[in-house]
Amino acid sequence: MTKVQRRYDTLAAAQNWKPSKRNGEEPMKITKIFGENTLQLEELRERLPKNVWKQLSQTVQHGEELNSEVADAVAVAMKDWATEKGATHFTHWFQPLTGLTAEKHDSFITPNEGGGALEEFSGKDLIQGEPDASSFPSGGLRQTFEARGYTAWDPTSPAFIIENQNGSYLCIPTAFASYNGEALDHKTPLLRSVEALNKQAKRALKLFGVETSRVNSTTGAEQEYFLIDEEFYYRRPDLMTAGRTLVGAKPPRGQEMDDHYFGSIPERVLSFMLDAEKELYRLGIPVKTRHNEVAPSQFEIAPIFETCNISADHQQLMMITLKRIARKYGFECLLHEKPYDGVNGSGKHLNWSISTKEGMNLLDPGDNPHDNMQFLFFFASVLKGVYENQDLLRISIGSAGNDHRLGGNEAPPAIISAFIGEQLQDVFTQLLNGGLKNSKQGGLLGLGTPVLPQIPKHAGDRNRTSPFAFTGNKFEFRAVGSNQSVSFPTVVLNTIVADALDQMCTQMEKEREDQNFEDALKTVLHDTIDECQDIVFNGDNYSDEWVEEAEKRGLHNLPDMVDALPMLTNDKNVELFEKHGVLNEDELESRKEIWAEQYLQTLNIEVDTTESIAKTMIYPAAVRYMNELAAVVDRGKKIDLETTGANNMLATVNQGLNDLDKSITEMRKAVKKANGDSIMEQAKYVNKKVVPLMNKVRDAADMLEWHVADDYWPLPIYREMLFVK
Repeated sequence: MTKVQRRYDTLAAAQNWKPSKRNGEEPMKITKIFGENTLQLEELRERLPKNVWKQLSQTVQHGEELNSEVADAVAVAMKDWATEKGATHFTHWFQPLTGLTAEKHDSFITPNEGGGALEEFSGKDLIQGEPDASSFPSGGLRQTFEARGYTAWDPTSPAFIIENQNGSYLCIPTAFASYNGEALDHKTPLLRSVEALNKQAKRALKLFGVETSRVNSTTGAEQEYFLIDEEFYYRRPDLMTAGRTLVGAKPPRGQEMDDHYFGSIPERVLSFMLDAEKELYRLGIPVKTRHNEVAPSQFEIAPIFETCNISADHQQLMMITLKRIARKYGFECLLHEKPYDGVNGSGKHLNWSISTKEGMNLLDPGDNPHDNMQFLFFFASVLKGVYENQDLLRISIGSAGNDHRLGGNEAPPAIISAFIGEQLQDVFTQLLNGGLKNSKQGGLLGLGTPVLPQIPKHAGDRNRTSPFAFTGNKFEFRAVGSNQSVSFPTVVLNTIVADALDQMCTQMEKEREDQNFEDALKTVLHDTIDECQDIVFNGDNYSDEWVEEAEKRGLHNLPDMVDALPMLTNDKNVELFEKHGVLNEDELESRKEIWAEQYLQTLNIEVDTTESIAKTMIYPAAVRYMNELAAVVDRGKKIDLETTGANNMLATVNQGLNDLDKSITEMRKAVKKANGDSIMEQAKYVNKKVVPLMNKVRDAADMLEWHVADDYWPLPIYREMLFVK
């Protein structure tokens, strides 16, 4: 059987896929199943002595230290709960700097003297684990032969059960650190940044006479993803190894008709969504919305806000669950930021806000921002943090995949700016001009027909092109990539806002020495807004005019990650993270090294895969087609048949094949020259010199796809992958 025959068989298999029948299953009732595989505080309350539960709740809600007696009691309750649900093993579930999750399973079973076994799980087992740290990225913090690392239980994030058809196991969310205590994960700096923000936000609230036990950042990440029939996926070496199509001509129809966005969800896709959501609900993940996204075969799922640490854990679980459940329906879930060239990429819009333990959203302006100077104080602190740390925000969303997406269809540009809307812009203008009078009001929006009611109108429209937009009571960081952990972007937001609050509180306390509260507040707001107003842009971020304007304002334009990443360890950023106890200089250096190496490895994989596909799949297909064309031309000469069309096509394909061969040769020569004293230099070289040549290989391959006979082409093409659902 030829490859082309297999391709057509793949198409038929995709079109004829049918889900297995599920008989006897009850309809999903969310309130009944929500959180049933998650060990929440209320469940523990019923299983623990009153004094133990009280101490545990103080740790979870207020960050108080946990003693060993409480840990032992919690461990027993946790083991009992897990084994009642069929769990035979437990694991410390952590998030190393690979961007994925990690786990090492241990059995609850301990042999006894009589030849039997007991189920045991102690407080020591709960609090600390010791996985092998040598094979996880450390960026020079550890030598390869130094294997010891520690996982430490995070009691603020609930344990949960992962089920398999053959059993289940208990997952305990943990931090991961080296033998010397350096953070080797995403959770540790996230928890540190939460404490930094809590400290400074409570300090700010005291200025306004507000007492609270705790302040947290809250997040909710909208997850975009593509689905592709797995029959196509396994016929595409580029999707399997790189997560994106490295060759592939744009189809006659992509997303031009705008008919997929919010369209009716295909039946097979909806079945997958319902099943995935059921698993997410059982894990206590509060998913709220689902819909078709703009590109064909692109979709979105979004949760309700949670405290940022739990939200980050849930976001990792969501990605794992989407990919796992997709396979049950014959799909592969693609989380790469740009799996298809020429159509929208996928982001993970990170909605971020600040709330007190009592439920007060500090970024909710109320009906009129003028009546809420506290809101303006916190709002200005966010803009100040963003303005002073554009580089960190750009670094936090950097990856090889996101470099392809930023600045493309429906994606914000790499220039960091903030959208605040007409009403708040009006307030800021008045503050800068010396006073506050009246702000723009939302009013009612008439829809042009008495059949439809008037609805409340927001005082400012939305801006879909802004990387960092205020959307009413939160900021939406729209530049985050679909495949990345939300932890580091959240770490950056928490830390830069904590620092801005620190600066503003210090100035406020100084101004209070000579002015009353209202005048001091007015002075601080005026100075802060005046300092950071260049970061505010309410226009079209896609326009060339904005690029020119941003340069005049002195804003960073860092199109690729390799342009931004070296700035991670400059003096400003080291001082910032160390000041607030979030990351020390060694931990920052390690992350720079790790992310540069991951970037370089990603590009090297893409280069090698592109060359392999071109040489072993596209080149032979073109040669076979040329042989057929040449045979037509030869027969035409023998029987005096006009073969101009065949001759022209033969010449066109031959030229395309020559261009492909030439571009492969140029790319390979450039790869051989890739060297440097550091991983960063090598990554920069490959990005600037090799990737453009890889794109030339793609151009030549895509030209051949348009001209080689369809029944010779070995790869599933865009019109199949995007439209067969």
